[in-house]
Amino acid sequence: MPDKLSTDLESDHSVAAIRHRLSLPQQHSYLGDSVLGGIDGCITTFAIVASSVGIGLPNMAVLILGFANLVADGFSMAASNYQAAKSRQEYVHAIRQAEEAHIALVPEGEKEEIRQIFAQKGFEGNIL
Repeated sequence: MPDKLSTDLESDHSVAAIRHRLSLPQQHSYLGDSVLGGIDGCITTFAIVASSVGIGLPNMAVLILGFANLVADGFSMAASNYQAAKSRQEYVHAIRQAEEAHIALVPEGEKEEIRQIFAQKGFEGNIL
């Protein structure tokens, strides 16, 4: 008797389930961005606070500089990541449009290109 995991896996891999899953829009995970921003923010804020304490600034000034740096660094990371993600999305869109045009204009050439790509990956004979 199959267990629940194998039953769930089988239903998740039916033709209809796969088609549905592949039709869904891809979702971006912000976990990596959050970790990167948090580590970067901690390191630069520590540097600002440590140097401020080192030169003998009053505690209130150190606190204000630390929070100001934290806010500025967070904004900088967010703006940079947004621009990087937007640029990547525009690049992928442009490449996709070019490939769709190639398929429409030279379909046999595109089929040959795919054959050669898969041949480089080790496919041969009838499978290729």
